[in-house]
Amino acid sequence: MALDKKSGYRKNFSLGVIFISLISILFILSLFLAFNFSKKSIENEFVSEKVNVLEESIKPYNDFFQNKMPEISYYNGFLDSATASKFVDTVILKYPFVSKITFYDTEVKNVPVKDGMNAGHLAIGPKSIFQFGKYIKPDSIKLFSEENTKSFKVGDDFNAMAYKLVTFVDQLDTATVPSQEELFTNFSVVSSNDNRITYLNIPRREDLKVYKEMMQRKLDPAPVYQQDMLVFQLDANKIKVVNTRPLLYQTIKIEPLTYDPIDTSDENITTEIALPGAFSDFKLYFTSSKSYIKKEIFIYFMPIALVLLLVYGVLLLVAFLIYRNLNINSKMFKLQYDFVNNLTHEFKTPVSVIKIAGNNIKSATSLSQKEQQLYGKILDEEADKLNGLMNKLLAFTQIENKAIKLNQEEVNIVDFIESTIESHTLKHPDFNMTYEVVGFKTFITDPVLLGSLFDNLAENAYKYSKPANKKLHISAKLIKGVLVFRFTDKGIGIAASELNNIFKKFFRIQNEYNQMGSVGLGLAFCKELVNFMDGEITVKSKVGTGTEFKIVLPYNS
Repeated sequence: MALDKKSGYRKNFSLGVIFISLISILFILSLFLAFNFSKKSIENEFVSEKVNVLEESIKPYNDFFQNKMPEISYYNGFLDSATASKFVDTVILKYPFVSKITFYDTEVKNVPVKDGMNAGHLAIGPKSIFQFGKYIKPDSIKLFSEENTKSFKVGDDFNAMAYKLVTFVDQLDTATVPSQEELFTNFSVVSSNDNRITYLNIPRREDLKVYKEMMQRKLDPAPVYQQDMLVFQLDANKIKVVNTRPLLYQTIKIEPLTYDPIDTSDENITTEIALPGAFSDFKLYFTSSKSYIKKEIFIYFMPIALVLLLVYGVLLLVAFLIYRNLNINSKMFKLQYDFVNNLTHEFKTPVSVIKIAGNNIKSATSLSQKEQQLYGKILDEEADKLNGLMNKLLAFTQIENKAIKLNQEEVNIVDFIESTIESHTLKHPDFNMTYEVVGFKTFITDPVLLGSLFDNLAENAYKYSKPANKKLHISAKLIKGVLVFRFTDKGIGIAASELNNIFKKFFRIQNEYNQMGSVGLGLAFCKELVNFMDGEITVKSKVGTGTEFKIVLPYNS
């Protein structure tokens, strides 16, 4: 039976080791996979997040192109140099990438012009041209006027826009209404080669119809319409780069589209994305060192690792609890097995003696007085043993379940101890018991429970002592308002590894004195008694020297 239990224990331990090994391997594998996943995710983000950087960085340009630039059309061609200057100031202040603006105060006529474009009877030419910018000198603002045509020639920007206007008017279907997108496309020119945007204020539909008539014939009187054209010179290097992922991108630069770095070290990771519109000859160039990227990988990896660690910890805790419960159940099974076995033996011995005595009485034809007394004494003693064992089990159960009440009676401690000594020395003549009392004479307690406590500790002292050392000293002292009882013997002692278990039910120390006749309830019963009396019991012991039980009880005088 012992071999089976030991094998079962080893089996449980082996299963636990296998389970812990498996989850440890899975934990390490999960960490490895999680790190690789984090690395791949960050590398993918390094490529994909550049779109967000581009969108954030190019927002001012989109706002300028879609919202600010079309404001020119609100003036319906009646901008002059003063109002154009104010408009330009707001643009340059809000959009630093606009370095220079050229303003063409333009007229559409029904008579030919010298500087400009003539298409049929439709003529387009500037009245005056101004340039504005941070670094434009005051004497260089005005570039052209109708009165002074020698100093400046109308450039390609004006001619290209005039050509678009003429083409649009020539193809115009006066029966349909052109869309805003169509108008915006035909009255703006985006040039990525020199980073320019040319914009002509969009004429009203009625004006466009007149332009078509002016192209076909001369009107009387000859009308003149005002148009405003602005050329915006842009500087890509003045775009403010917004790094939305500073932990991912170490440096972001604006470079020409043809830029190819000389340093192609494996220590760096790079990616790029082209700028839109007038900046399409430029790109955002992203660079990060691998060591820099590792920081972001670990930031991404750490929460995953912590979750995995938490799961691993929970599994370890579950494994520990399962193993502990199996171990406890194994020990409980052993204790219960030993309890039933020992209890059966405890009952079997007196029952067998009673049966033998009964059979002897029954088979005898006659009994002498001496034989009657002998058999009577045997039957009485064995019945007392059975009764004592049953009473102990019953009392233990009642105390454990709080099924009895604590009786309060005054006890004379000297008389009580002497009575205990007398009872045990009468039973065991070789038992040497001494005592001392300090600080009190009487106190209030339950004498029956206190007697059970004293008897159990005295019996243990006698039972677990060698024949030459069957000694017990009982000390009763009043210390700081509490009663302290010490039971000090010269017995075989208790190993330190066993001290935490001796007050547990069914626990028996494995030694020569416990081979027969111990159920494992004595000290557990004592602890329950002390707890029921609102006290505390502790033990100190040294193998081969002896044991001391210390009991602290409340002092009720």
